[in-house]
Amino acid sequence: MLRGSTGLIGVVNFITFLVSIPILAGGIWLSTRADNTDCVRFLQWPIIIIGVTILVVSLMGFAGACYRISWLLRLYLFVMFFVIVALVGFIIFAFSVTDRGNGQVIMNRGYYEYQLSDYSGWLKDRVSDPNYWTKISSCLHDAGVCRGMAQGMRDPVTGMRVPESSETFYQRHLTPIESGCCKPPTSCGFTYVNETYWANGAGSTVMSDADCSKWSNDQQQLCYQCDSCKAGVLASIRHSWRKVSVINVVVLIILVIVYVVGCAAFRNSRKIENDEPFGMGRMTKARPSRIQF
Repeated sequence: MLRGSTGLIGVVNFITFLVSIPILAGGIWLSTRADNTDCVRFLQWPIIIIGVTILVVSLMGFAGACYRISWLLRLYLFVMFFVIVALVGFIIFAFSVTDRGNGQVIMNRGYYEYQLSDYSGWLKDRVSDPNYWTKISSCLHDAGVCRGMAQGMRDPVTGMRVPESSETFYQRHLTPIESGCCKPPTSCGFTYVNETYWANGAGSTVMSDADCSKWSNDQQQLCYQCDSCKAGVLASIRHSWRKVSVINVVVLIILVIVYVVGCAAFRNSRKIENDEPFGMGRMTKARPSRIQF
């Protein structure tokens, strides 16, 4: 029975090890998103840290079960409890800071536009901080998030790229970063020339949106200082975090079940260990003594 209990703990820890893989994968996926989390570096680290901790703790419990090291199993259960608490806290935090904000539908446009006023809370304050935004906008520029917008065809004679028509561009499905940072807001009424160059049209004489004056055709500036760009970053973060949070909820449920099973198996193994000396003692006393001549 003792072997069965420790074997069950080993199986449980192997499952925990497998559970750590999607968490790590989620953190690595966030870290490879060059359009947001590579520039907003505080986002992926909590997930990666939790994933690595679960992986290490599961290996700790697996070793304790294989070699029947009681103190290692106690440490495993103790640390796993705090890992579960940390994961619960992170899930609550992730959902709370991404509870608001959606793209706005624009008539005759295939893309959404984003307003900073649609967001609130800690994440908005963090991204909107002038010192922090300077780093984010510089990173977005260096990552070339707007270079991918350039499409169209090559002129067979000159070899130069011919931009796509305005009608074609208006029906494109842009990412939140592209929509917010690489073009001016539609409300400015600018005239389309190409994907990242817009003329000051007649409809832009009255600019109710402060971003209209922040837009620049300078390819080094574009709308990186616009509130719409900040909103686009927040929208991208929200989309990514929501995906990872759903995975984390599933992982949390599995971890709780695994932890409960592990606690029961450990308690059962300890009970058997405590009963063994008593049983062995009784068997020893029952043996007949040797007859002395």
